[in-house]
Amino acid sequence: MTMETFYKTCRENNLKITPQRTAVYKLLTSSTAHPSADQIHRQLKKNFPSISLDTVNRTLVTFANAGMIRVVEGHGDPRRFDPNVDDHHHFYCISCRGIFDFHDAALDKITVSPDTQARFTITGKRVCLTGYCKACSGQSR
Repeated sequence: MTMETFYKTCRENNLKITPQRTAVYKLLTSSTAHPSADQIHRQLKKNFPSISLDTVNRTLVTFANAGMIRVVEGHGDPRRFDPNVDDHHHFYCISCRGIFDFHDAALDKITVSPDTQARFTITGKRVCLTGYCKACSGQSR
């Protein structure tokens, strides 16, 4: 999402466009690491010394509720955030705890069983694979 789209989406959702919100969004979109609120907070403290972790967390949740970002699957870690709202899947490394985006047409076509469809209203499908990333798979565990 471009900054122009960010501003437009904020206006459509009646969100004030503050320097802190803008900084949170810019920092998140400049990262491919799916950072946590704490990681974003530590980075923002350099330019916004009085910004609280609660403000960062609430801002990220507000962005997620507005569809501007996504909350990434947990794994016992603090929740992580993803600026990529396009369809894609995640790989979670159980060693370094990295989360990596990937696309796979076969996974996009996974069908949901009729039993599951009867029990839930399905609004989307995302797959999260777990294992060891390339960097960690060569290390002794």
